[in-house]
Amino acid sequence: MPVKAISEYKFPSKSRQELYGDDQLVHVWWKDNPWFCAAACFRAPRAMPWSDFWSALVVPFFEEDPDWSPDQQFAFSIDGTPVEPKATDTFADIGLVHKGVLAMVRA
Repeated sequence: MPVKAISEYKFPSKSRQELYGDDQLVHVWWKDNPWFCAAACFRAPRAMPWSDFWSALVVPFFEEDPDWSPDQQFAFSIDGTPVEPKATDTFADIGLVHKGVLAMVRA
């Protein structure tokens, strides 16, 4: 979403991709979950396989929800476009860019 400034903004973003090297910021939003009302932000290597990202970062965070079940299935989307990540997919493979939002809903 563009920002309207009252004057010229001459400062580089403090969270631009080039500051993160081989990593990127990924926002994960569990839609319709009252326990997590906003997206969580994770820093992860761009080349990290989906299965590692899911099991090492996402699951430990979201399992704090008392209704979490390790067997539950999710449907994922990026900017409203459905995606089905495979275990070996990277962020680039599924089209997830730096500071992108990956939304998930119970399937």
